This record gives sequence, structure tokens and C-alpha cells, in this order.
Amino acid sequence: MSADKREEARPQGLASALTESGALSRDWLPAFEAVPRHLFVPDVIWPGRAGMNRQSDRVIRAEEPDTWWTAVYRDAPITTQWDDGTYTGPGKGTIPSSSSSMPTMVCSMLSELDVAAGHRVLEIGTGTGWNAALLSHRLGDQNVVTVEVDEASARDARERLEAAGYRPTTVVGDGARGFPGAAPYDRVIATCSVGSVPRAWIAQTKPGGIIVTPWGPTYGGEAVARLTVADDGTASGPFVGSSAFMRLRAQRTDRKHVRAYLKGRNWPADGGRSTTALSPDDVGEWAVMFAIGARVHGAYPWMEQYEDGSYTLWLRDTAGTSWATADYEQGRYEYEVYQSGPRKLWDEVETAFRWWEERDRPGFDRFGLTVDADAERVWLDSPDAFVVP
Repeated sequence: MSADKREEARPQGLASALTESGALSRDWLPAFEAVPRHLFVPDVIWPGRAGMNRQSDRVIRAEEPDTWWTAVYRDAPITTQWDDGTYTGPGKGTIPSSSSSMPTMVCSMLSELDVAAGHRVLEIGTGTGWNAALLSHRLGDQNVVTVEVDEASARDARERLEAAGYRPTTVVGDGARGFPGAAPYDRVIATCSVGSVPRAWIAQTKPGGIIVTPWGPTYGGEAVARLTVADDGTASGPFVGSSAFMRLRAQRTDRKHVRAYLKGRNWPADGGRSTTALSPDDVGEWAVMFAIGARVHGAYPWMEQYEDGSYTLWLRDTAGTSWATADYEQGRYEYEVYQSGPRKLWDEVETAFRWWEERDRPGFDRFGLTVDADAERVWLDSPDAFVVP
């Protein structure tokens, strides 16, 4: 098979795989076939791995065309920008800041959006432009507004969209503000995660409209929320699956270095020592972190690994007042803990873990989210059963 024929076959192969898995529904198949992913992937990429937030080294299309094409039509995310565009390689930057999402996730979220002819959609996070093109093909350019905070990404995406024959309304701005100039919308979809649903999104959505957005607590873990906007301006709905998206820039958290907590002293500084039977390994899975984060607010973990496979799990609060450590060593059944500050963070995490365990270790599909003007609360099994009363 010639190189041209081989590349032409790749989109069909991915479409077949996504259809077979159930991620790509029949109503989205024509758009997926008409808008191939490669038209919206830049020539310089950092391929990812399915289900993992890890990137391979930089791939340049002109230098490694086969590797580039393989990455584009693998069901995995692709990092397209590091450190808000300040890092260009070689190697990898510090923090990935833009990507082409995993095709399974793209298809699943579009399916949850439940669009119909004539619906107007607001997309938060244009990224490479692929999602906006899929929406434009399905609903028409005139019904799609896409907002991107990064000027360079927005420019490149607009060029790719126009080259592919699509001209949705493209806006450079803070996605947290939505775009009131074209509101109200029937649907809102975010291709970045939030820890608090911007009230502007709800205000710009028609009653009965749907918002699909990745949502995750400060602590970690993340899932896609499918919220329905009510007549009273509230929004509520279930989480419909695990996700791992880059944070909306307006909601990034400033995570202080350990030095700010130890105040110039060496660990364990003034930390009080105790032991626990709960292994730090038991609180590290994505769904568990989500459940813990729903109950433990304003805190986050960090793992310090050692060559022998042991590690220290650090816990820190966002206020900079409290910290804790739990040391993991393979083969142990009791683990050393140190805690300092007004909050006993390991105790909070352990209590949250026991709460989750007592409720039969619920997955994302048992949780939901309700948002009103004053509060944002996670619930379990029923909208009136809040995780934190």
C-alpha cells in the first residue's frame, strides 16, 4: 500500500474502532468522517498515552512522518503546547497547556451534549479547533461560538478551521466569562476542566439547556459533569465518566513550595508524629482522589519518590497553614505520619477515605453536582444527598 493510501485509511480505522467501542455514536459518525483529526493537529506534537497524563518526546512531522501519523490516529491525547507557549522544545516543558484530546473523550462528550438541529453551542477552549469543526459540521457555522484564551492557539485554530471550510464565531478571551454577545445558548461544552462552574456559563444557557464540562476538586480526581440548567438559574446533573483535562487558566491554583510550609526548618520541623494502618497507596487512585477531594476542600497531594520504590505522600493546604506527610514502604502494614498546622490533613484524608469505603467505594457514576448562585455541592446517588451536608 502506498504512503498516501495508508494515510487515507487511518481515519477510517479510528472511526471503526470508536464505533465498535460505543464512543462514537451514529449521529456523530458523518461529522467524524468529514472532519479528520489530522487537519487539526500541528506539525510539532508530544504524543500521549491513553488513560495517562504522560507525554512522549517531541515529534516533528517533517522529520518523523510515520510517528506523527501514528500518534494522530491513536486513541490517545496529544500535547500541542507547553507552559502557555513559552517552551518549544526539544524534550518536554514543565506544564502542558494545550492539547488535542483523546478521540474517545471527544466523541463521548459530544454525545453527552445531545445536540439537535438548530441548537446554538458555546465551546470553551478552542484548542486545535477540531471539536469546533465537528460541531460546525453537525450544526452549521452560524450556530457555533468557540472561545480560546491563548492568542496564538486561537489564531492557529482559526486558520485550520478556515482551511477545512468552517467559519464558526471564534473569540479570543477568558473562557470563564463565556461569550454573552451571542447568548443564550442551548448547549455549553468545555474542553478544559474547572473546579468551580463559572456562573456566566449558566446565565448564558437557556433553561433546559445542557452544560458538559470536566470538573475536579483541588485535591485531584476529575470527571465529566452533565448539568441541566433550571428555570431558577441553578444547574444540576450527574458525572458521566472519568476525565483528565488541563485546567481553565482563570482557575489555576498557585501551589506553594514545601519551603513555605516548613518556614525554613528541616522536615519534620514542628510536625507531630503518629502512625496509620491506611496505606498511602490506597488513596492514590483517580476515583478515590475525587471522592476525597469532594470532602476535603482546599488541599492537595504531592508524591516525593525514592529510588528503592518507597515514597512520601505530602499533603498541603492552599492557605499555606497546614501540611502532612505519610511515608510508604512496600511490605509494611503501619505507616509513619507527621502533621502540622491547624488542619490535620492526613486525618481529614483518612476520614474521607473511610466515608468512601463505607459507601461501597462509589465510582464517578454515583456522584453528581449541583450549582447555584452561592454554592457548588457534590452529591452521592441523589441530588438531595450532599457529600458535605
